[in-house]
Amino acid sequence: MDLNVIKESIVTKVYHINSETKVPLHKHDDKDEIFYCIKGSGFGVLEDGEEELIAGKAFIVSAGTMHSLRSEGDLYVGSFLVPVVDDRLK
Repeated sequence: MDLNVIKESIVTKVYHINSETKVPLHKHDDKDEIFYCIKGSGFGVLEDGEEELIAGKAFIVSAGTMHSLRSEGDLYVGSFLVPVVDDRLK
């Protein structure tokens, strides 16, 4: 396992999700995604339910899982896409 390759493949972004933002259900086949709520509130959405997000809380999505975000107000999240480096993909 080459830690520099892993480090370079991690994707970080910050999103502002408001009541008008439509994030379609989607998945990342080879990356886990971690959302960290920076400010506001909203929901991490899965096919079979939702998880409330408030400041300081994280929403973790395993690779290959359909997911989305939604908010009835304002939700600010940091997003981290982390490559799967274990045997889950074999």
